[in-house]
Amino acid sequence: MSVSEGVPESARPTQEEQQIADARPPAVEPKRAVVPRWVQLVLLPLAVLALWAIAKAAGKVLLLFIIAAIIALILNPPVSFLQRRRLPRGLAVLTVYLAFFLALAGAGVLLASPVSKQAQTFANNLPQIVNEANKHIESFQRELNKSGIHAKLVKPGKTALQTLQEKVGKSATKLASFGTSILKEIANALFNLVLIFVLSVYMLLYGPRIGALVRRLMPDGDGTRADDYPTLVQRAVTRFVGGQLLFSVIMGTSTGVALYVFGVTGIFPDGGKYALAFGVLYGFFELVPYIGPILGALAPVLVALFTKGPLTGVWVIVLFIGLQQLEGHVVAPQVFGHTLRINPLLVIFALLFGLELYGIIGALIALPVLSVLRETVVYLSRHLTFERWSDTSQPLL
Repeated sequence: MSVSEGVPESARPTQEEQQIADARPPAVEPKRAVVPRWVQLVLLPLAVLALWAIAKAAGKVLLLFIIAAIIALILNPPVSFLQRRRLPRGLAVLTVYLAFFLALAGAGVLLASPVSKQAQTFANNLPQIVNEANKHIESFQRELNKSGIHAKLVKPGKTALQTLQEKVGKSATKLASFGTSILKEIANALFNLVLIFVLSVYMLLYGPRIGALVRRLMPDGDGTRADDYPTLVQRAVTRFVGGQLLFSVIMGTSTGVALYVFGVTGIFPDGGKYALAFGVLYGFFELVPYIGPILGALAPVLVALFTKGPLTGVWVIVLFIGLQQLEGHVVAPQVFGHTLRINPLLVIFALLFGLELYGIIGALIALPVLSVLRETVVYLSRHLTFERWSDTSQPLL
């Protein structure tokens, strides 16, 4: 009896599909590479020390290359897709970058109209906000004076904000010097961005060669994409980006909805007017670890504090504390636990380590680097084995 007998005709492969399946080489279980004891004792510790010394000496250069590599890994799938459609790789890289920038511009145009309207409304209401802020400051000073605390928040005929304006005017020289340093930092940042862009383009252009080199350096896989180290690394970075974007969208949407509810219920009336702008702002700042949630909450808290008084400001602060608790205990574990497949303690350690090494930029790249390291460790654990130390007569692991 033939194997295909009893199988419906529609479920049987065509002759062409069967020929392709027969021609495809079967997945071969690779032999584990054995790491001798002398390599474990001498070369591995020396290699770790050498890598640490090189990383420390490279400093900022290494950081730029890592950022460029992450960008190249993110954009490589669409480049490879276009290349499989018989488009030259150089033209595919150009097309993907143009599509990327056009997508950013399109998203900006879609969000610009409603966000700009809310921003314009906020700008038009700014004098009223300042006046109300001054009234609250004067009221606060009177309360302090009644309590026996004589604070000079408001001078006769002047508000605290007017006094601040005068002090800023007197410090024009210092501000000019500060502005010069800021311009230098901006110029340096632009140069680094251009360098990262150029490096990522070259990495994409030479992506197949880089992948082939990495395959030669790493132990052999079983010949499938599921056990191909460069593919696993690329998927790890892509999963991180997807998780981070999903996380930002969830938190930005939650913030906008919560502020709108506060506006409808009268707790924070301006929350309804600026819900979209504040939600987009909060979602954008969620891309920045640690300080992002604080910076995203700063604008609505200040508006609530200066327009409706301390009580409304406290309610908005409580709202953002609740959102951040929801973020830390529900949203982040669910999103990143599913995408990165990494223990939350390791995630926290990676963020702190990246922050210590390179500041905010280090914290930004910490999780994609951790994802790549996880895939590397898992891959090596499948294809490497260490020679035993206890008894040489026993079989290898």
